[in-house]
Amino acid sequence: MTPATTGTRAPVEAYLDARLSGASLERAGRRVLTDIRWWIRPGERWVLAGTNGSGKTQLLKVIAGIVRPDPATTATVRWRLAGEWHRVPYEVKGRIAYLGPERQDKYQRYDWDSTAAAVVGTGIYGTDIPLEPLTPADRRAVHSVLGRLGMARFAQRRFLELSYGERRMVLLARALIARPALLLLDEVFNGLDAPNQQRLMRWLNRLRGRLPVVLATHQRADVPAAMTHLLVLRAGRIVHSGRLDGSSLARLFGTATATGSHTGPPVRRRLDGGHELVCLRRASVYLDGRQALSGVTLTIGTGQFWVVHGGNGAGKTTLLRTLYGDHGVAAGGSVVRAGIGPGVPLAEFRRWTGMSAPFLHASYPRGCTVAEVVLSGLHAAVGMPAPATPAERKRARMLLRRLKMARWATRTLRDLSHGQARCVLFARAIVHGPRLLLLDEPFDGLDAATRAALGRELVRMAAQGTAIVVAAHAAAEWAHMATHELELDAGRVRYAGPLRRPGAGRTRRATARGR
Repeated sequence: MTPATTGTRAPVEAYLDARLSGASLERAGRRVLTDIRWWIRPGERWVLAGTNGSGKTQLLKVIAGIVRPDPATTATVRWRLAGEWHRVPYEVKGRIAYLGPERQDKYQRYDWDSTAAAVVGTGIYGTDIPLEPLTPADRRAVHSVLGRLGMARFAQRRFLELSYGERRMVLLARALIARPALLLLDEVFNGLDAPNQQRLMRWLNRLRGRLPVVLATHQRADVPAAMTHLLVLRAGRIVHSGRLDGSSLARLFGTATATGSHTGPPVRRRLDGGHELVCLRRASVYLDGRQALSGVTLTIGTGQFWVVHGGNGAGKTTLLRTLYGDHGVAAGGSVVRAGIGPGVPLAEFRRWTGMSAPFLHASYPRGCTVAEVVLSGLHAAVGMPAPATPAERKRARMLLRRLKMARWATRTLRDLSHGQARCVLFARAIVHGPRLLLLDEPFDGLDAATRAALGRELVRMAAQGTAIVVAAHAAAEWAHMATHELELDAGRVRYAGPLRRPGAGRTRRATARGR
């Protein structure tokens, strides 16, 4: 039996080859991969690129042995370990480390809330949750790998208390402690602040030995200099495969549009705010006994576009959820929402407020159709509390058509790529024409064209007076839209006011690729 099932330590052996010969895959009656022919050899470091829905995550899952390709007499998937070829993934899965957003979402979906150290320790034995205490040697190994990634101080924190980016780094430590023979990374830079991006970039660039790596990404800035090969998918088919060089990167990313790029008239800059929608006064928030926000004062008015930025764990998501009403404010502080006085249910506020965030993505039932997810935004609910009216269905159809998602309407979240599902949750957040829109890293995992399209939608809404609050790691990426910025550091406000000129103390995205 494999270590994943027995709980025994995975042995250290040679690195893996993975070879796909004519592999195809169907999901829910749709062909998502077609005739994939690919050989990953030890020492090769592959970049896997393609637009949202092109099949990248499904291809990684096939390589990892998580998903089996369609059976066919001429199609094979094989793995070579220590000179022996294997056709059954069960025999090699314990030596393959796969890390992606879906893996991370499982911890929230199933409420797996061990300490960070315990989560990392499960990588030694290939289990999802801790089954037995770690040995002293295990604990030393956990401390060592967390230290290498700058995460040692989080060892005893509960996993679900951590920020999205901090969780990603813990799961990376879990993947590395297993000493894999093949490492598969799916959009691993998403959600990381500049220091963690740089730390991960340095690690990838300094890899020794012949560990084969596959890194799926939409961003040129996330391509380490050490990567050697490039494979590009389009609609589930390979359209390019070969050595990676500057020209191939330029062809792939040269015309990529920046986050939120848009065409059309400039964003209307409203600095004063026409009407106060929500105000925080000396707001402190405690989560599981730990102070997550400290004395935050903030007023958001109609027509304003705020970008909330700071490093991993700065309190960005907590701030958005406090504004939305998921977290209460401690005594001595207050939150005031327009028209929501004593005795008025919070649901009234949410009728004119939209919200999209990774925690919703992780929590949403994966069997819901796209139409159902979007319709649920009309009720600020997860799932449909009652059958939709004809008018509601028409409204959802019109929005999906405008966002070019109409063809997804009957598909379930389970059948979408992670990026496509993020787009659907964006549509859910705006379907009711909110006066206030709260977005937590809304464009993470999206390709350039999709970012541009949704960015234009935000421009349109801002021009109509919608107040928008975006949580991001770098204010500079939103400078062409934002009117205001809030910089957080360890839950405290470092700056709150009109958008500053570039470089004025802002958090910046790591670009230490070296290419």
